[in-house]
Amino acid sequence: MNTATPPVDPRSMKSFAEFYPFYLSEHSNRTCRRLHFVGSTLALLCLMAALMRGQPVFLLYGLLCGYGFAWVGHFGFEKNKPASFKRPLFSFMADWVMYKDLWTGKIPF
Repeated sequence: MNTATPPVDPRSMKSFAEFYPFYLSEHSNRTCRRLHFVGSTLALLCLMAALMRGQPVFLLYGLLCGYGFAWVGHFGFEKNKPASFKRPLFSFMADWVMYKDLWTGKIPF
């Protein structure tokens, strides 16, 4: 008898409130969460640099930092595929909620 639960398809989730717990379950590895945090922080710094210097290329650097660190966390440590491949908007929103939750201690860093 197969007792394994079938994989959850994030595309079936209709609301962010339904998606966020799934998103957190895809980030159970502490190193993965830390890499997300570093990538998000660097992305914010790149956004600030783009605004302060008037150089839009820093927006590209921010995307590379944010997604690059996150994907290393998923493929290298979490051993799963990022949810952004199936629910990009919810994933982007969830990353910033998780970032806030890491800052406030709601999720262990």
